[in-house]
Amino acid sequence: MPDQSAFAGVLTGFGRALRGAGVSVGTGDVVTYCTAAAMLDPADLVDLYWAGRTTLLRRRDDIAAYDKTFRQYFLGAAAPVSEVLMLRASTAAEVEAELIMAATEPGDDPETEERALLGLMASDADALKHRSFSACTPDELAALRRIMARLRLTPPRRRTRRTRPGPSGQRPDVRRTIRESMRMHGDPAQMFWRKRRLRLRPLILILDVSGSMADYSRHLLQFAYTARHAAARVEVFCFGTRLTRITGALEHRRPDSALEQASRTVVDWDGGTRIGASLDTFVRRWGRGGLCRGAVVVICSDGLDRGDPEVLATAMERLARLSHRIVWLNPHKGNNQLFRPSTVGMMVAAPHIDLLLSGHDLASLEELAALLPVLS
Repeated sequence: MPDQSAFAGVLTGFGRALRGAGVSVGTGDVVTYCTAAAMLDPADLVDLYWAGRTTLLRRRDDIAAYDKTFRQYFLGAAAPVSEVLMLRASTAAEVEAELIMAATEPGDDPETEERALLGLMASDADALKHRSFSACTPDELAALRRIMARLRLTPPRRRTRRTRPGPSGQRPDVRRTIRESMRMHGDPAQMFWRKRRLRLRPLILILDVSGSMADYSRHLLQFAYTARHAAARVEVFCFGTRLTRITGALEHRRPDSALEQASRTVVDWDGGTRIGASLDTFVRRWGRGGLCRGAVVVICSDGLDRGDPEVLATAMERLARLSHRIVWLNPHKGNNQLFRPSTVGMMVAAPHIDLLLSGHDLASLEELAALLPVLS
């Protein structure tokens, strides 16, 4: 543990560096930062980053300058904190994320220290993204959850019949054009246009949390948490032997607290699987009430159903009629482009599925996030 007074001097110097970068940082803000950092591990740059961003920034416009200054101050070659903090290369880091880096003691190998200062190489981060959740170590899984929390997700949208002013080449705005002409005493005026408004489509996530999905369920739930906080019209359900709505449980601002509350809400976690009965309950209780109207439904399951295949077939047929698109994530698909369903549940559901993805790693979830706007 470094000397506290020396560490406070390091944080004070960081405050001066922010002022030099044009960020408005007061003395009281620096004191608050030092107080917050005293309760954290001084060797954890992740905590230092977020503690500073919480206590030192007042405007969203200052985030870019804060990130640049933080990198230069704590990660630069001539960083004044180099005697106190040293970074280590870790598979828990990602170059593309917002400074997801950890700390450790300096090694004897100069190349190792250089890698520590630069962070994880892009190839390592890419390998981590393409590693199956079931093959990751606990540290790698924790890193993936942190990366997933920063996943950018664009919800699907649809065009409505209502219009708004738009660029040229769209629908002519006859009323506004004539009105402007009348103001010019009937002389030809500028041509005005309108375009159709966009509205968010409902996004419904139905997650299998049975025992056969134990290696993937928590990460799919983390993805659902990210989706729930990216758009307003997102509903999340979990099922094992019965269906449970957990949308309210995911409202918590802290991801860990939200996931813990959601796991307590689902009483049949890591139990059996009854896909057909669960989907039938969803259609009867929520789907027919209008929740599925124009929605993109994402079902995450391996297709191992212990129920009656006829019930699943009927539920999928009704769900396909009510919703806009049905996307199925099956971790057993992996990266196999020639994957063919082999379980009874998947073979029964296949005719009603619009898109089949894997969902077994972070890269496949990013693929789903990128395809959602296209499903509009």
